[in-house]
This record gives sequence, C-alpha cells and structure tokens, in this order.
Amino acid sequence: MKMANFSNLKPSTTSISLRLSDSLLEGIRRQANQLDVPYQSLMKIWLTEKLGESASN
Repeated sequence: MKMANFSNLKPSTTSISLRLSDSLLEGIRRQANQLDVPYQSLMKIWLTEKLGESASN
C-alpha cells in the first residue's frame, strides 16, 4: 500500500467576518431558535436562496 497525499485539497468553506447590528443579529438568532437551526446555518440558507433568486432574474 502507498500512503495518499492530499496536500492540494482546499477547505470546502471559508471563514468571514461580518459586522451586524446587535438588533439584526438578535432577530436572526430568534428566528433560528424558532426554526431549531443554528443561526449561522440559517444565514447561509438565506444567502443561498437570495443568490439563487438573483441568478434566475
């Protein structure tokens, strides 16, 4: 057997910093809590949906 080398693989996600008002973040967290999903996951879902909408126009 030969050991595989995956040194060229890139992470599938990238971390970003995003400044939001406290009230906006609280609203997102509240909505995520109602839907029982992590708030960051909800934000990714919303961004993906919006991107899809704008791409289809």
